Amino acid sequence: MNLLKTVVITGALLWTLPSAAQNSAVATPFATAKDIDTWMEKNRNWQRWGPEDQLGAANLITAAKRKDAARLVREGVSVSLAHPLETQKAEDVPYPLGHDMLITGESPDSMYSADSLSIGFHGFSHTHLDALCHVFDHGKMFNGYDQKLVTAKGCSTLAVSALKDGILTRGVLIDLPAFQGVPYLEPGTAIHAKDLEAWEKKTKVRVSSGDAVIIRTGRWARRAAVGPWDVSKQSAGLHASTADWFKKRGVAVVATDVGLDVIPSGVEGAFLPVHVMLINALGIHVIDNADPEALSKAAAERKRHDFFLGIAPLNVEGGTGSPVNPIAVF
Repeated sequence: MNLLKTVVITGALLWTLPSAAQNSAVATPFATAKDIDTWMEKNRNWQRWGPEDQLGAANLITAAKRKDAARLVREGVSVSLAHPLETQKAEDVPYPLGHDMLITGESPDSMYSADSLSIGFHGFSHTHLDALCHVFDHGKMFNGYDQKLVTAKGCSTLAVSALKDGILTRGVLIDLPAFQGVPYLEPGTAIHAKDLEAWEKKTKVRVSSGDAVIIRTGRWARRAAVGPWDVSKQSAGLHASTADWFKKRGVAVVATDVGLDVIPSGVEGAFLPVHVMLINALGIHVIDNADPEALSKAAAERKRHDFFLGIAPLNVEGGTGSPVNPIAVF
């Protein structure tokens, strides 16, 4: 049985497979889950950085890449790419942040304040980074590790703690609504490699090895305009065909303001195939539910689409990922 029909993704949330397929009018070599399997067999980065590798495509962020990225800081202006953590349930927030005050200033005896946070961060609500142990396919994780290495105690390999030194690299914003002259992409809009290349051609900014690519669909702008909707059932996002483009460019990180994939996927029998292709096959770290609205304005004002990007996930040993607050610096 093709496991892409029932892809297992670790974390606190279980997602429902949409019943409808993304519009099939666009011709694509990725029509079925079998096509995804074939591509993965030919293009996996397994063993590329050694049999015990824990970093995947983050290996492409070399010391030289970090130094080059640091030179992009000219003004010292920083911009957050994290959406405020949602504390109330909504159609796109089934598991809000638990925020409990332990000590407040209401008592005259209080000398300080304290609180407690709890969060199930995987899913379509909170800005988070997926560790390479997050996605299973055919019983395997990235680099061929057995999925049974993820137990009730956590991930014994490929955990988010492998990134404890942070991700520091060149960030590139691909702002597709701005490129198309619209405030946001409508749910269900598929982003193809040709769209990314058209953006490169117009802006004259080329994505290169070790980059972190941030793709704006305008999800949060649409939410502000029309209200929340069930993003797990319908969302603008990346079509499976873009995975080949990210591999050829040598991208290390891909961030979107949704759950990465277009939903429905447009690939028969596959839900979230881009997650599987990028994380499981290529070892590319993914950031879901980023909020690049402020970054979009900052980039437009400066007519700049690349910048220094810093990402510091929590050092959770065995963690399947982490909430993050990516910071762009111009």
